[in-house]
Amino acid sequence: MSDDVSLVILPRAHDVGGFEVRRALPAQQRQMVGPFIFFDQMGPGEFLAGAGLDVRPHPHIGLSTVTYLFEGSIQHRDSLGSDQPILPGDVNWMTAGRGITHSERSSAESRQARRSLAGIQSWVALPKSAEETAPDFAHHAAASLPFAEEGGLALRLIAGEGWGMQAPVAVSSPLFYADAVLAPGASVPMPDQHEERAAYVLEGEVTSGGETHGAGRMLVFHPRSSLALKAGPQGARLLLLGGAAMDGPRHVFWNFVSSSRERIEQAKADWQAGRFAKVPSDAVEFIPLPEKVRIGPK
Repeated sequence: MSDDVSLVILPRAHDVGGFEVRRALPAQQRQMVGPFIFFDQMGPGEFLAGAGLDVRPHPHIGLSTVTYLFEGSIQHRDSLGSDQPILPGDVNWMTAGRGITHSERSSAESRQARRSLAGIQSWVALPKSAEETAPDFAHHAAASLPFAEEGGLALRLIAGEGWGMQAPVAVSSPLFYADAVLAPGASVPMPDQHEERAAYVLEGEVTSGGETHGAGRMLVFHPRSSLALKAGPQGARLLLLGGAAMDGPRHVFWNFVSSSRERIEQAKADWQAGRFAKVPSDAVEFIPLPEKVRIGPK
């Protein structure tokens, strides 16, 4: 590793709702970067006419889910009654807190023709003081997010604070999350006010500390060092993320995140017993509790 990069994570492939995703967090080498405990690259992929994404209703506790698309659309529905399409550049921020149920599907309209879908879904672990907060949902259109363009860099701040900007998304702990597009040879500085930082190379390649890293890699950086990432000859697109170190490790089972193993067990029992609220407009199907899912930390 270079003086800048402490770890390079290679994502693992998974199937979610009939769609392949590549998961960078949690990894064997690293559970979280700041509060980010889950990071999936969805696609890019195509659905034929008549087909679509179908992630049936399922529960969450102890986290916020963040959906951010580059191509296509997803219809979000949850047990609060939210029924919201998400389009490229928008942010869907759903806080599970003590418990929420939601589904993510392709709309009936979008299934009428072949189309592409690509994006990032991440989970942000809630601090211990907010793990049992009331569930909430917020949607922020792309036009409402801070955007800066200078010297071959186009940067949209998805959430948190960085680069002299603050996003409108309400967060529970200090963090930053940005979508950066770099022209060939352009650079982007990493914010140094945040303790833990990472960059996911979505397209192209970048150089840091004299080393070059290609697409499909998550680079985790040494704390608080001043650094910048420079795009290669084809340019690059990056997701930049991080924040304050969390107040301790988290247990993870399926879609549940908690600082307490006992709370995870209670959530499992609640889902099996039907005690989670249903999604009003998507109440027929659901994903059963899996029998075996690894719980962390070890």
